[in-house]
Amino acid sequence: MVGRAARVCPCWVHASVVLVLFLTCVVFSAPAQKTADNPQVVIAIGDVHGDFDDFCLILKRVGVVDEKLHWAGGHATLVQMGDLLDRGPKEREALDLMRILEDEAAKAGGRVVSLLGNHEAMNLMGDLRYVTPELYASFSGPDSEARRKAAYQEFVKWRKNNDHLLQATHDPMFDITELQWMSNHPLGFIEQRESFAPSASYGNWVRKRPAVAKVSGILFAHGGIAPEIAAMKIEEINERIRDEMSLFDDIKQYLIAEKLILPFFTLPEITAMVKNVYVAGNQTKDPADQKRMARLAPYLKLSTWLCIREDGPLWFRGYDEWSETQGTPLVEKILSAYDASNIVVGHTVQKVAHIRSRFDGRVFLIDTGMVAGSAHGGAASALKIEGADKFTAVYLDGQETLLDRETATPVSKDK
Repeated sequence: MVGRAARVCPCWVHASVVLVLFLTCVVFSAPAQKTADNPQVVIAIGDVHGDFDDFCLILKRVGVVDEKLHWAGGHATLVQMGDLLDRGPKEREALDLMRILEDEAAKAGGRVVSLLGNHEAMNLMGDLRYVTPELYASFSGPDSEARRKAAYQEFVKWRKNNDHLLQATHDPMFDITELQWMSNHPLGFIEQRESFAPSASYGNWVRKRPAVAKVSGILFAHGGIAPEIAAMKIEEINERIRDEMSLFDDIKQYLIAEKLILPFFTLPEITAMVKNVYVAGNQTKDPADQKRMARLAPYLKLSTWLCIREDGPLWFRGYDEWSETQGTPLVEKILSAYDASNIVVGHTVQKVAHIRSRFDGRVFLIDTGMVAGSAHGGAASALKIEGADKFTAVYLDGQETLLDRETATPVSKDK
């Protein structure tokens, strides 16, 4: 299931273009906050979805970067909740900036934690429903048209060589004209696929992102931790999802080596070919087909993988959907399991484009729909956490104290 907030780049980086974008990022009129050189300050920012410009503005607003987008947060921690990718046109710039800040913060004694979102997982696996033509174009180069034509010729040859398998199901997915194929593979498509390969710069970096992190006693996850998986330790969850990503990569590489798919195939195309292998193998009983089927058996359980399941940390939406009565004891159970004081999540866009506190200040939902050119009325925002006692929602035009354990809840409102 893919919802509104459900959200891959060549290994080379156009440094000069990125630098120009960094230096020309507009400074909003609201005064920047000071993070202070305080290791207890944590800044959490939700889904970016390629909205690099607003991402820059909110980073400046909370004081973790300076005017040239270099780390200015001192010993503070910045947590980005995942879903840097898809929808908006500047995901590459957002990825590049996060990687730069990660290094700069570490050198300054601070920390940047970039979580894996469901859109990162989707891109790694070839689920490209939210990749726009503009995004593909951002990966294109001078030889993109030639590469696209060459890829189509590869596809024609592949289809001929695998006709015996394609006949097993008569799936119309591969029975398309050149015009249809070109429409499905715009300029930059091939390069975009290459950039999220395991060995590519972006692909390698994204695969190393954790799904769940605990910082200053607070849990951070893109979607959240469901009660059903609360028995798993944080590192167990992260290792499980990394293992699933690695297994997917291994199966895909096997299919490529066996010439059953091409490197740029999407998730639906890969799934269709696995199905063809099984249908043909069950018909022929050929030992070679049986061997293939055994090798591909884990793929048949794809829908049960934690990185895809609706109750997995990349997709869970319970904190937004539960009633206060239903959710309060469940949240307490989850917090107790991880010895945590609070949970911060993104993924589910809040209808009023403001950060929401739920379950007596135990959970904060911080995806406020930061998408470039969004028709959903979203806004850039950040959650500033001071010593796990004070939680402040920061916007480009003001701020709102959501929880202050030393006083009342809430204590002020300034927007």
